[in-house]
Amino acid sequence: MKIALLGYGKMGKTIEQIAIKRGHDVVLTIDKDDTDYDITKADVAIDFSIPNVAFNNISNCLNHGIPVISGTTGWLDKYDDAVALCKEKNGAFIYASNYSLGVNIFFELNKTLAKMMSALEQYNISMEEIHHTQKLDAPSGTAISLANDIIENHGSYKNWKLDESADNTIPIVAKRIVDVPGTHTVTYKSEVDTITIEHEAHNRQGFALGAVIAAEWISGKTGVFTMNDVLNIG
Repeated sequence: MKIALLGYGKMGKTIEQIAIKRGHDVVLTIDKDDTDYDITKADVAIDFSIPNVAFNNISNCLNHGIPVISGTTGWLDKYDDAVALCKEKNGAFIYASNYSLGVNIFFELNKTLAKMMSALEQYNISMEEIHHTQKLDAPSGTAISLANDIIENHGSYKNWKLDESADNTIPIVAKRIVDVPGTHTVTYKSEVDTITIEHEAHNRQGFALGAVIAAEWISGKTGVFTMNDVLNIG
């Protein structure tokens, strides 16, 4: 499979290494200032760029019939536009806030726990996420996904807020520490005990592997998908 990497930072380079090990060819490596390139050289594109260019990258792929896997966060105000374009062009598109296989299992655990705790009003929910200092958005896309899943499955919470507590709101603390790939913690606390679930990434390999697996899976398909489709979970 011929892969275009849209975004060639640390994640892009890690994806390249894994893709090559799995027998694929990386035919394009595009950084944020590169605009003159032929996306049709690729069979599939993997976008780990930056928020202000992600939608243009995705649109360019869909307009040229190239399936696209996006892991860039911070651009989701245009997600519905990307979905509409994918359907208009009969293309193939996956967005995930986190491609780690373990995190996607963690998402399902988070939903299940939220349902189980929905009748126990004595527990207050909070979240914390920790990432490396190069991460541009806060809270992380993964933390937002976790919070939204709690809101959907718990029933008592209507919103989340960064570094702020309020009624019916999940507070999220975002920390930036050098060389932390990503840690997400969901806490249920009452006067008598605390329940915590946590996912800690040890390196970028898990994110990169999941993105390559998603690129392999989407080959020959049309539609808008998630990692639940790729992993057949949820």
